[in-house]
Amino acid sequence: MADHLRWGILGAAKFAREYMAPAIHAARGGALAAIATSSRDKAAPFEAFAPGLRIFEDYDALLADPGIDAVYIPLPNAMHVAWSRKAAEAGKHVLCEKPIAMQAEEIDGLIETRDRTGMLIAEAWMVAHHPQYAKARALIEEGALGRIIRIDSTLSFFNDDLDNIRNRPETGGGALGDIGIYAFGAVRLLTGQEPEALLSVEADWLNGVDASVHLTARFPGFLYSGRISMRAAPWQEIVVHGEKAVMRLPVPFNARVFGEPRVELHRADLSVETWRWPRDDHYVLQVEAFNRAVLEGADWPLPLEASRGTQAFIDRIRAAADD
Repeated sequence: MADHLRWGILGAAKFAREYMAPAIHAARGGALAAIATSSRDKAAPFEAFAPGLRIFEDYDALLADPGIDAVYIPLPNAMHVAWSRKAAEAGKHVLCEKPIAMQAEEIDGLIETRDRTGMLIAEAWMVAHHPQYAKARALIEEGALGRIIRIDSTLSFFNDDLDNIRNRPETGGGALGDIGIYAFGAVRLLTGQEPEALLSVEADWLNGVDASVHLTARFPGFLYSGRISMRAAPWQEIVVHGEKAVMRLPVPFNARVFGEPRVELHRADLSVETWRWPRDDHYVLQVEAFNRAVLEGADWPLPLEASRGTQAFIDRIRAAADD
C-alpha cells in the first residue's frame, strides 16, 4: 500500500456526488481514484473535481483492481451487507453508508468478515466525528449538567416522492432505516448508556414504510424521548436536561447545512455558554479518521460493535412499531 489510501466508490449516488466524494478527495491521507457506474454521464460530475478518475462499468471490476485500497459504498440500504462483505473479501477496506445493515444480527457476519480478512469495515456515520459531540460528552462526564434527568432528540425532513428509495420498502426505505441512527443513536453516543425498556412507540406507515416514529424509553440514568419523520418540516435538535444545567445541540446532524453547529450550556443562573464550529466538515473528518485507522493503526471511534448496538435499539423500535 502507498502512503495514502486509493479510494473507489460503488455507484454514483447523489449523496456521494455532493458530500462524500468531495470529502474523500479533500481528506488528508487519501485520494479518490475510481468510481463504478454504468453511466458515463453520472460519472462526469465526479471527474470534474477529481481529474484522472478511473471509471469502471460494474462494481466487481472495481473490486478486482489491485490499485484500489478502500471503497465507499453509498448503495441502497438493502445492498449494504452483501457489498460490504464482497469488498472486504476482495481485499478492500470498507466505509459503508448507514445503516450498514437492516438488522443487528447481520452485523455479526460483517464482524466475522472483518476479523477474518483483516480489512476495516465501518459504518459511515459522520456525526460521530464532529467535535461538538466530543465537547458534549466532556461536559456530561465532568458533571457540568449534574445528574441527567431526560434527553430529547428529533430529526425531520419532508419527502413525499413515492419513487424515492427512502419511500420504497424493497430498497430498505423508511424513517428508521434512513435517519433512526441519528436521533436514536445519538443518545448512546453522548451517554454510553443502553436502553433498558421501550415505554411507548408510535409509527405512521405510508406506502409500506415507516414515515414517522415517536418513542419514549428508559435508560439506566434518565428518560428519553425521540422523534423522526420524513413527512414534517425540516428540524433537528438534541436537548440534555440535567439537575444543574441544560445542554442544547441545535444542529446535531447536518452541520453547516441546517445551520452552524454549536453546543449551548444553559445554567441554572440563566447564564449561557456557547461553543461553535463554523468550519469543521464532519465528512472530511470521518474520511481522515478512516485513513489514519488503516495507514497508522489509529483507533476507529465507531467499530461495528457500536453500530450493532444502535441497530439493535432500532430493531426493538421497529418490532414495537409493527405491533
